[in-house]
Amino acid sequence: MEESEGRLSKPVAVIACIAMTLFYVAILYVPTLILRLPPPQSYENFMIRRFICAAVCSVASVIFCALVLPMRNGELTYSFEVYGIRSDHFWQAVVFPLFLTSLMYAGSLMLKSMLLLNKWKERRHQYGEPLLGCIKSNLLCFPGQISSVASNVLFWRNFVVAPVTEELVFRACMIPLLLCGEFKASDVIFLCPTFFSLAHLNHVTEIYSRHNYSFLKASMVVGLQLGYTVVFGSYASFLFIRTGNIVAPLVAHAFCNYMGLPVLFVQRKGLVSMAFITGMISFAWLLFPLTQPDLYNENTENCRCWQGYCSWN
Repeated sequence: MEESEGRLSKPVAVIACIAMTLFYVAILYVPTLILRLPPPQSYENFMIRRFICAAVCSVASVIFCALVLPMRNGELTYSFEVYGIRSDHFWQAVVFPLFLTSLMYAGSLMLKSMLLLNKWKERRHQYGEPLLGCIKSNLLCFPGQISSVASNVLFWRNFVVAPVTEELVFRACMIPLLLCGEFKASDVIFLCPTFFSLAHLNHVTEIYSRHNYSFLKASMVVGLQLGYTVVFGSYASFLFIRTGNIVAPLVAHAFCNYMGLPVLFVQRKGLVSMAFITGMISFAWLLFPLTQPDLYNENTENCRCWQGYCSWN
């Protein structure tokens, strides 16, 4: 494929990304507004309906990009690599980004560890239970806890459906479009999260109606969410561009959904603040070394990724 055959104009790339963003939001309202289905009778049914809509949008976005991007015909493996769907260097794409992301939550992890230690001290004081006994009892309860969590619809939304569908649409599909539209990688890292944040604007009306908030309060809540999605979206885009593997931003997405907002400080717990500061310094120091393209791709000089985007240039 010649280089001239692998380019899109910038307006076409942007319009395609906007179209996917609007479709991602609009399809959530198709069952009630277009198909005229009755309102779901439970929250679980409501979420399952949304899961189906998000899955349809993801598949449609992948097909849409395959039609818009000038891919080479007859190379299925290459087509999957365009979306970062690769089987090679799988453990690197899981372990390194997960460790890097956990450094941002060093304060949160320290707080959780301190709370767990305090819980054990209380049990030891009340029941005289040793540390090993406490660990054993928690391990015995673990299978039941997993079963309970796995049957929770919020678990599937936060750790499966949302990470997979959002990373497919807003990273795997949009980033190749923007890079093929001759946007610089550094520009894409900040441009792509803009579309990602726009897809969350519909939360204003949902929070306004469901929680009976004032419009101003609902806007402030969603504004905070949008700020967080822009920051996370930039980080996820950076991971995808550097690694060329969709697994990297996916595991980071699931981990961030589990942890929530990072804990910066806790009153009378200086260790939490120290852990947060140390974690952020370590994160900044290791960000580029742990995302070097040659850790995830053996052929960085002749990269199979779309337009060579896994090389930093």
